Amino acid sequence: MIQTIVKYADHTERVAKEARKAVYRNVGHAAASIRKEAIESIESGDGPSAPGTPPHTHTRKVSKSGKVSKGQLPRAIVYDNDKESDTAVIGPRESVVGTSGEAHEFGGDYKGQDFPERPFMGPALDKNIDRFASSFAGSIGS
Repeated sequence: MIQTIVKYADHTERVAKEARKAVYRNVGHAAASIRKEAIESIESGDGPSAPGTPPHTHTRKVSKSGKVSKGQLPRAIVYDNDKESDTAVIGPRESVVGTSGEAHEFGGDYKGQDFPERPFMGPALDKNIDRFASSFAGSIGS
């Protein structure tokens, strides 16, 4: 007579938990990368930037060490990711710059002036999108 003993261990919840952690971590990294790219694309300059290019910011101050502080728009760009929905929100805080970020990104009226498109968030996403898929590879259990 042949006897076989089989032991079964269900690790589905453990794997699902690790997958959720990996998604949260990778979405956060992606959001931070997009934010950084958007901020770096905004340069200091006099007057408005050319339509189709990221908006200019005005230099706020130069510190004693010579570091230049950028204006409001770059400092207003923030991100937050949510564990429950696996999403992130990235963009300028309305409480800091009002709706000027939207007027720059998509064009339109802001304080009675017609703004041409000067996108900075969309191009930042485009520059980072290829690397996001690779950031998920091998991230469960690491």
